[in-house]
Amino acid sequence: MTRPLLVLRPEPGASTTVAAAHALGLRAIAAPLFIIQPLDWALPERMPEAVLMTSANAARLAGPALDRLIDLPLYAVGEATAAAARDRGFTQIIAGEGGIDAIVARAAADGVGRLLHLAGREHRVPAEDAPIVEQRIVYAADAVSTLPAAAAHVLPDAVALLHSPRAAALFATLVDRCAVRIAAISPAARAAAGHGWREMAVADRPTDASLLAAAAKLCNHGA
Repeated sequence: MTRPLLVLRPEPGASTTVAAAHALGLRAIAAPLFIIQPLDWALPERMPEAVLMTSANAARLAGPALDRLIDLPLYAVGEATAAAARDRGFTQIIAGEGGIDAIVARAAADGVGRLLHLAGREHRVPAEDAPIVEQRIVYAADAVSTLPAAAAHVLPDAVALLHSPRAAALFATLVDRCAVRIAAISPAARAAAGHGWREMAVADRPTDASLLAAAAKLCNHGA
């Protein structure tokens, strides 16, 4: 019998990953490490030339104020973010998989002078100086203080999926690393997890499909 997958990302992404894993014939259990909540926010006085989203949660949780922005070009990190923005009504979507610095550089190359980044409370600030990027915090991801019971029931036999550096760093504080196998969505998430894990894998690309492919090898290895 193969090892189960432990999905630590928050909802609704957790259910999406569980369904994708089941479609591949893998056993997956959701045990989110974060609870997502919308926050009040206001549009800037000066309207931006384009919108930046680095998480699908921004599209899902930004609320009615987002209606005033949907006619603008939207720069999205990842296809999941782009899909959520499309569902919300954006039609001019430029998506990239290279992270926030790469997508901001793309906006600069396109001639965008002012970007509005709709972000979570914990977010990365782009290194690119141009265009001007203004942040609005539209949601919060509050971390759990203890390992969810669903995770405790299947560890250490499960392979844990790490969808972000923040999740990786938190998970590392909640378990005995030497007994646990992990699969990280990116080198940054892998680095945030630290050393000492029983086995580790990193996705070839920062996508759910690639992460599941990497994790599947750990599920079957030595099982």
